Amino acid sequence: MEFLSAIGGGAVDILFGYLVPFLFVLAVVVFVHEMGHFLVGRWCGVGVQAFSIGFGPELVGWNDRQGTRWKVCAIPLGGYVKFFGDAGAASTPDNAGLSQMSESDRAKSFHHKPVAQRAAIVAAGPIANFILAILVFAGVFWANGRTVLVPQVDVVLENSAAERAGFQPGDLIVEIDGRSIVSFNDMQRIVSSSAEDRLSIVVERDGRLVTLEATPERRVAETAFGAQRIGMLGIQAANSPDAIRHIDYGPIEALGLGAYESYFVVERTFDYLGQLITGRESADQLSGPIRIAKVSGDVAEAGGIVSLITLMAVLSVSIGLINLFPVPMLDGGHLMFYAVEAARGRPLSENAQEIGFRIGFALVIFLMLFATWNDIVHLINPLTAEGT
Repeated sequence: MEFLSAIGGGAVDILFGYLVPFLFVLAVVVFVHEMGHFLVGRWCGVGVQAFSIGFGPELVGWNDRQGTRWKVCAIPLGGYVKFFGDAGAASTPDNAGLSQMSESDRAKSFHHKPVAQRAAIVAAGPIANFILAILVFAGVFWANGRTVLVPQVDVVLENSAAERAGFQPGDLIVEIDGRSIVSFNDMQRIVSSSAEDRLSIVVERDGRLVTLEATPERRVAETAFGAQRIGMLGIQAANSPDAIRHIDYGPIEALGLGAYESYFVVERTFDYLGQLITGRESADQLSGPIRIAKVSGDVAEAGGIVSLITLMAVLSVSIGLINLFPVPMLDGGHLMFYAVEAARGRPLSENAQEIGFRIGFALVIFLMLFATWNDIVHLINPLTAEGT
């Protein structure tokens, strides 16, 4: 009985500790993404047959007065809006049905709309994700401000990149590669994503500005997403009450900061992809749904609802950006097809589009399986993920 009770307790912990926060974060991000498609589609006069959170068998659903089926499905890893004229969830055209449509049906068919309207409908999903992230970040900064650690060097570690660059205790970091530094965390975020990149760092020393050139070393460190290879200088901040200060923001300042935080996520993503292409970073850092669920639970437990909402903003930017990649099946793939159509004056052939969607589907499935495999490896054997 004790064994069964322990199993039951563990299941409850997993459910409420990891799955519930993960599903909450993902559901909000997916809902906003699909709502972007839905609203712009409706504004363009397109009929909407279904609005789904999740894939697979329907769990619960209802029809609105416009005939749209709103539903929640069993596999919660995404969602879709099915417009009139679509063959399925991926918005591929129902070519047989399109050719037999009446004039009234053509008027509300997605695939009979001008290419500019179709592009606007498709782009609205990722744009909605970016808007959500900016507003969430801005709301958190406006409501709570920021408690920051002053970016002042207290300790320079021996044989470190910082020591070789000439850092000294007491240096106040002012700027890195032209970016103003307000907190020690600002400095850490830039340095961590700049392993083996030469940085120009301006510090204030004895009342004057000094420019130092430093190249962060690539080291393994434990992060919210597990063991990650990041850049490190080898300095420690002052650990005293005088080194901590609180910054409040007005609504306009908070909105600007929210936009910057969203931009930083995009920049960090492209930095990683660039290093991946050049062989300076490994693909084992890609995270899938298992690790995101774990992070959601850890963040909810450690930082509460504010930290969980902030994670939601980060994921919203990431999902919006990924959907803009020019891969058939993703929004970016559709936009790529529409760009070709606008340039040629006519769409690609049905056969070319079908081949593109099949390649895109295979690529998306491969990436999902690969990321999930990475998650399992990190959970079973963190040392392997660390590369030690």
